[in-house]
Amino acid sequence: MQDPNADTQWNDVLREKGILPPKQEAEITEDSILQMVEQTITDKANADKGKAFEDMTLDELDEFEDDEDERVLLEYRQKRLAELRVLEAKSRFGEVREISAEDYVTHVNKAGEGIWVVLHLYKTGIPLCALINQYLHQLAAKFPTTKFLNSISSTCIPNFPDKNLPTIFVYFEGELKKQFIGPHEYGGMNLKIDELEWMLQEAGALKSELEGDPRRKVHDVMESSVRNACAQGESSDDDNDW
Repeated sequence: MQDPNADTQWNDVLREKGILPPKQEAEITEDSILQMVEQTITDKANADKGKAFEDMTLDELDEFEDDEDERVLLEYRQKRLAELRVLEAKSRFGEVREISAEDYVTHVNKAGEGIWVVLHLYKTGIPLCALINQYLHQLAAKFPTTKFLNSISSTCIPNFPDKNLPTIFVYFEGELKKQFIGPHEYGGMNLKIDELEWMLQEAGALKSELEGDPRRKVHDVMESSVRNACAQGESSDDDNDW
């Protein structure tokens, strides 16, 4: 017996004459919806190939995977090149530049978008200023995306007190973010380059690979020495009591 639900021209004629009842629509289930979605994804993924995964040969599957890998690698390469171009544009410093008051607006206020500036005010004949200048030259080479500047204090800011030297100003996009004024900020001539690096990182001027504040280690050692000395003193007092 012929299936009355079969999709044939003869059944269409019989339905028009009222001999057969209208065709029953297939029931849409959750499984059928999921199957349609999966098929749509598969068809879209393989649009360039014109074949579904199940119809591909092993060679065609290998070729498809190679094309996909190449596409992913190309996208990654383009993204990485864009990142490197941005980094290269920022990595144009790498040295300490000496400026005067006339250069201040150009090199500080108009440094540019996303640019950190470290400005050191110093004076010749002050040992700590000379030490910091030495460190800044090394840090400028290590962190070329940060602009490092030097300026003789009296040249940059007239009547700037010598007692406030050395002074370091940290700017971001022309706005002052941090200042270190006077020798007490640096711990005097005991200052180490990694300590200065950490200070500038804390200010946001650079991204250091230091895992912690190196000054904390020195402080811990001093505390430990004091505790040991106190313990030895108490032990000595106890011995004298006997």
